[in-house]
Amino acid sequence: MSLYHETAEILLAAGTSGGSLRTLTYGKKGLKSPPAQVYALAVESARWSGVLKEVVEASEILKFERKLTPILSLLLVHDFLLAKGGIALPQSHGLRTTIEKHKGRLASEFTRARIRKKQPTLEALRALIAEETRTEAEGYPRWVRVNALKSDLDTQLETTFSSFARVFSIADVMAAAAGPAARKVVYIDQHVPNLVAVSPGVDLTKTEAYASGALILQDKASGDFIDACAAPGNKTTHLAAILATGVAENGRLGSTVYACEKDPHRAQTLAKMVDRAGAKGVIKVALGQDFLKVDPADERYRGVYGLLLDPSCSGSGIVGRDSMPELYLPEAPPPPGGAGKKTKGNDDGSKKKNNNDKKRKRDGGGEAGTEVAAAATKPVLVDDDGNEVTLATEQELATRLRALAGFQLKLLLHALAFPSARRVTYSTCSVHDEENEHVVVAALGSEVARRRGWRVLRRGEQVSGMRDWPGDGRG
Repeated sequence: MSLYHETAEILLAAGTSGGSLRTLTYGKKGLKSPPAQVYALAVESARWSGVLKEVVEASEILKFERKLTPILSLLLVHDFLLAKGGIALPQSHGLRTTIEKHKGRLASEFTRARIRKKQPTLEALRALIAEETRTEAEGYPRWVRVNALKSDLDTQLETTFSSFARVFSIADVMAAAAGPAARKVVYIDQHVPNLVAVSPGVDLTKTEAYASGALILQDKASGDFIDACAAPGNKTTHLAAILATGVAENGRLGSTVYACEKDPHRAQTLAKMVDRAGAKGVIKVALGQDFLKVDPADERYRGVYGLLLDPSCSGSGIVGRDSMPELYLPEAPPPPGGAGKKTKGNDDGSKKKNNNDKKRKRDGGGEAGTEVAAAATKPVLVDDDGNEVTLATEQELATRLRALAGFQLKLLLHALAFPSARRVTYSTCSVHDEENEHVVVAALGSEVARRRGWRVLRRGEQVSGMRDWPGDGRG
């Protein structure tokens, strides 16, 4: 199967069943094309689909080339007009010749589309498309934590970030990312130690520091030594780094973080993250351990004075790192001889459903496009693996939130029962009160909370990052 057929499958799956392009691409087994190539083609074709739809329809290639589907035409025309090497197929390949025999018409219609957008050059059009299709995640900086177990901030500023200009506000970071000539800048966070921000387009995954575990990519967050829901391990290793540098409340350098993760697959991911971060000496990973089955009276946990709870939640507050640009598919013309034919009616005078409707759905045109658009208005949750789950109704969302909140409350009450615990940090990636304030209020009203005297920290008692945060529990 060619690069173009595989990419078409990914785009159709993203539009109909949901999920991020990155997850769908890199999680798909049996891809013959390099996943990075498939992902890049999918993203860029979606970005340009508004313009390419005009070009394909005006050139009428779908009218003359009946074997082409709308989504295949989009991908092939994208590479023909915009890719440096053109269509990535042998010169004699059927798909390539199908497009290239219309090259004059396609080039002319592309020029007309550029002029309609009032752009003098192709580079100007590229800049306009980049701005118009900027995803939600691209409106935020990329946060990077320096892993104190393997490096320090000064070393990373002198090595990995040596070519980055220092700026002094998040606004400066985002300003540097604007426009076609983006600059590489770095901002040192004022709230969390060893945390820096870079522009959203900066890719650090190919650096030596990232490969060695000296840099860890994660959102700006803080948390405070049982980690009850530890996978994939970002907060776990962050906590270990804080302990290793003596920043923990009691100053002990010999502390241990017990990392619980009941899902076997996610537990393996956690173990790999701990190993890469060089945190094995601080973190004890309990593979397959359900936190709710941990006995607070167990002798092993008598010294636990802090617990971190980042439980499964709706994921409604997660910024979409891999938001897919809106996909515009060209409409395929009716089949030859279809025009002018009478449509037989039913007894009630209504028209029979055309069998071609099913075919158009498979090809990504017709009603499938309507289904894709309708899906965008439905409630969307994000699971523990980062996959988007589209719910049918708001009622289904409410039911799901009740179930999640019940589980979250159970975890929090269990954490409050540890006899030596003095701090419990509860966090979610949700914007819903049901999973946040409501859970905390219910926990504070419980018998165990009243008996042990649990309360919410006053503003003046909080660490500087939280104390100075311009909000009251909400970002």
